[in-house]
Parts: sequence; C-alpha cells; structure tokens
Amino acid sequence: MKYEWISENCFNCATCPTPCDGVSKEVYLFANDSAFSEHFENELITYINSNHDYKARKSPSHEFPDVEVSDKLSGEISFYIEVKVQRRTFMSVEKILPQSGLIPSETIALNLSDLLRYFKLAEKNKLKTYVLWVLLNRPCILGEADKRFFYSDTENLQKIYENEKDKRRFRRKSGEGDVVDGEHKGVVVNYHFSLNELKEWKGF
Repeated sequence: MKYEWISENCFNCATCPTPCDGVSKEVYLFANDSAFSEHFENELITYINSNHDYKARKSPSHEFPDVEVSDKLSGEISFYIEVKVQRRTFMSVEKILPQSGLIPSETIALNLSDLLRYFKLAEKNKLKTYVLWVLLNRPCILGEADKRFFYSDTENLQKIYENEKDKRRFRRKSGEGDVVDGEHKGVVVNYHFSLNELKEWKGF
C-alpha cells in the first residue's frame, strides 16, 4: 500500500535547490548512532507512558525490538516498536539499485537481518511489531521541521519485501567505526523502502 503524500516533482533531486552532497562518509560511528537512537527510544517511552493507556519500557532482551508496549490494566504485551534514526541519504540509490525504482529523497533503510528477525517474531508471537523511522537532515522532506516520523507494521513491510525480493538489498563496504572492541557491530547489509510505503506520525 502506498500513502500518496509525496510529490516526486517537489522532491526531485535533480531540481533540488539544496542537494545533499552524495559523498559516502566512510566513517560509521556505531556507538554514536546507537546512543542517538536510544535518545529517541527514551523519548518515545516517556511519551507513551504519559499520554496513553499503555505502558512502555525498553525491551529486556536484544532478541526483541527496542520498545515493549503493554496494556496498563492487564499488563499483557500489546506490541513492539523498533526505532530507527536516519541521518544519511542514500544518494546513489538510483545508480546502485536501479531495479528498485527508488529515488534518494524517498529512500529509507533497515538492517536486513533485523527485518527478517522481526518477521519471524511477529509470526511466532502473534504480536504486532512497528518500525518507526526518525528522519533527520533531509531538507526536501523535512521542510521547516527538524525531524519527522514515519512508520509501518512488519506485515506491510513483509509484503513489500516478498514482492521486491533482492531489488532493494544493498551491502556497503565496512568503514571506520564499524568495529567496536574487536567486534563488527556496524550495519552493512540494508533493505530499502520508500516513504510512500509508510505512514507519517506527528510525533512527540
């Protein structure tokens, strides 16, 4: 399903007055990115706990998505939310993945291994899992805002994955910052989606 709020004419990189530089940073600060994502996880948890009939907490196991949300009255787990912060634009998507049909302004990414794990968890636990992308540093989409939020449940993402197969899969080279204490923690294999395939959330 597509949510037609994006106009390709508005967000055509070829006519953008403030284009992204399209240069790979080649430095991927895993610890920095992780801490940045955790900041938004904590904001989301606080928001849910103060405004809804649900209780949220950091998931007790890395096996599960970032945030566990339970019914306040029954205490039963209602659903999970994975939080992904996107600070870099995949400017070469049309060149590297021409078969994807994606353009840079609309493209967002998710670790492929996480995506497949969420599919299995949803099937096993019969619980909804949502992926929430926090979009930053993309003027064509943000406008005057400093951030915007987009989400989808894994059921929708799985349909897209099964339809597109490997057309949206990309492995990048390892770079500085991927290895932490001798362990490779940086994400190198991503799967890509379009913002047109997600819903927007007003956020906190």
